[in-house]
Amino acid sequence: MGDKIKISKILNRPITVHSYKMEPSKHFKNECLTIQIELNGSKHVCFSGSTKLIEQIKQVPPTGFPFETTIVSENEMYLFS
Repeated sequence: MGDKIKISKILNRPITVHSYKMEPSKHFKNECLTIQIELNGSKHVCFSGSTKLIEQIKQVPPTGFPFETTIVSENEMYLFS
């Protein structure tokens, strides 16, 4: 899958999202999103409990992967732009 990387390290940088999975969060009441991304030719995995990222990625059809995007922070929320 790739090395773990914090979302804060990839904010506002172009990435390619290859896949994702959802699991119950070990730390919060909601789900935990795991995304496999590519940044500068290297694969990584990121973890997030962001409800907006979760809502957005669930709308991507299986045929929509991989896709290019940027994760931004707006009003203390992470979003795909």
